[in-house]
Amino acid sequence: MQNIKNFNAGSIGEMDRRFRANLINSVSGYKPANLVGTLSEDGITNLAIFSSVVHLGSDPALLGLIVRPAGEVPRHTYENIRTTGVYTINHVHEHLVERAHWTSAKFGRTVSEFEKCGLTEEFIDGFRAPFVGESEIKIGLQLVEEIPINLNKTILIIGEVKHIIIPEAILLDNGSVDLNGVKDAAISGLDTYHRVEKINTFPYAKPIDLPEFTT
Repeated sequence: MQNIKNFNAGSIGEMDRRFRANLINSVSGYKPANLVGTLSEDGITNLAIFSSVVHLGSDPALLGLIVRPAGEVPRHTYENIRTTGVYTINHVHEHLVERAHWTSAKFGRTVSEFEKCGLTEEFIDGFRAPFVGESEIKIGLQLVEEIPINLNKTILIIGEVKHIIIPEAILLDNGSVDLNGVKDAAISGLDTYHRVEKINTFPYAKPIDLPEFTT
């Protein structure tokens, strides 16, 4: 019989800090891998990998991003978003995972992760924040709201979508995007990357159409 672990609140609180971070980051499951591009007030590009992008609504088109505020550790992405009011979200594909991962290194403020990690800055339609040239799905956003989360001092950044740039070949007739068509990657934990494979597509779920499930 398989051994089962049951961690309660007390044991979680007593865990080694790094062990707990790995456990909580991975137990939530696969997360999207995205590179967030920003520009400092001094004109220096910044790029950082995030796994906390979430859909918030379609009308208006809003995406959320969880960031940590500047404190003892500089948070260049957050500072740049607040300064310029704009940023980009760029999908990470299988062939980009290594370069994308190394954007998480703590480079100095005057250093561009684009240059250090071999990625291309791309400015589109006069949008002030840099896109990733190698990414096939790119989103330009404007900051519309910040919501502080007092429990752990993180911040929910809410951005309104201003640009969506994707290959026409992966845009389906119903508006959906075929993410398998560009080999999107996913993240589990803090440092592990995965291939994603489509399982199935189902119709809009209505009670009248419920299949007969067997146990």
